[in-house]
Amino acid sequence: MTQVFHTYREIRQQPRVWREAYASVCARKSEIKSFLDGFLGEGYQVVLTGAGTSAYIGDALETALFDTRLRGARSIATTDILTAPEYYFNAGSKVLLISFARSGNSPESVGAVRAVEKTAGKVAHIFITCNPEGELAKMKGEHVLTLLLPPETNDVSLAMTSSYSTMLLTCSMLANIDHIEEQGAWIDTVADAVEKGMERYEPALKEIASRKFTRAVFLGSGPLKGVAEESRLKLQELTDGAVMCAFDSFLGFRHGPKAVVKSDSLMVYLVSPRESVQRYERDLVRQVTANNHVTGSVIVCLRKPDLGPENYDLCVELGFPESVPACYGCVAYIFVAQLLGYYKSIDTGLCPDSPSVSGNISRVVEGVTLYI
Repeated sequence: MTQVFHTYREIRQQPRVWREAYASVCARKSEIKSFLDGFLGEGYQVVLTGAGTSAYIGDALETALFDTRLRGARSIATTDILTAPEYYFNAGSKVLLISFARSGNSPESVGAVRAVEKTAGKVAHIFITCNPEGELAKMKGEHVLTLLLPPETNDVSLAMTSSYSTMLLTCSMLANIDHIEEQGAWIDTVADAVEKGMERYEPALKEIASRKFTRAVFLGSGPLKGVAEESRLKLQELTDGAVMCAFDSFLGFRHGPKAVVKSDSLMVYLVSPRESVQRYERDLVRQVTANNHVTGSVIVCLRKPDLGPENYDLCVELGFPESVPACYGCVAYIFVAQLLGYYKSIDTGLCPDSPSVSGNISRVVEGVTLYI
């Protein structure tokens, strides 16, 4: 019998837990809206924070929230806040700190909260977390709003999968809380697309993962650059660094980083839904095809772009309409890297649930001393 790993279940459960998270947010609409109205009305600056994968949520949302009430939110990793909070805050700062944390127990998560409270003049907190027993979830107060996600999102695996995507979507729901009832259609659309996409493309992604590559590049524009950042980490950590990965924007990639592309590379292009952006992306894809002979190329898109088949080995079409808001649509792209990482981990002879043979990385970061 084929072993079913926690990682696989946690990847495949995502559409279901997204719907559960939506129902939970809807049930708390009045409370959430009152909290946001109060602090945003007083001019609090929204800061999105976390470490590693949790930080990459903010990196994607910083642009994806452009047409919501959280427009202008700034993404600052807890690892940056902790080392020098005075770079970002002072006694005149009014901060609404939105913290993303799977466990809520990492030293940086707790330390960043303390550092901001010590440095900024006024601070309020929204904790979006998957662990009811974590240190963040236990913090209480009139300036604190805690959103606990469905228990299954507290991934057992080392790699964050359903925790990442569900925290991202939950923050997107908060940003649209005024019209939360209308957001259910978008959540269902994205969830349906991902369910169908995983069923349709999993065999092809497994085949791509079996190819002999030792490096991979993920490219995206706007919010999808943030998703490319997380995609890069998923493949790299699930292979314990056997596959070294990079990410960038399509345009930025030409300015030096493109040197990483060799014959043993996998290219993964997260193509924008917007035609005005795609023009630039298609040019880059064609340039890589013309100049490099790579192990494989994967395109992830809403609909197949105007590119000849010589430019890719696999085109993953998500199929939902361009009208889906970016803050929901961008998360649909992540399952491609998650499945690539999962199958490459197995192909490399590792256990996807605990791929770090060296012990260099752990589920909850260890070895950090707080100096605050």
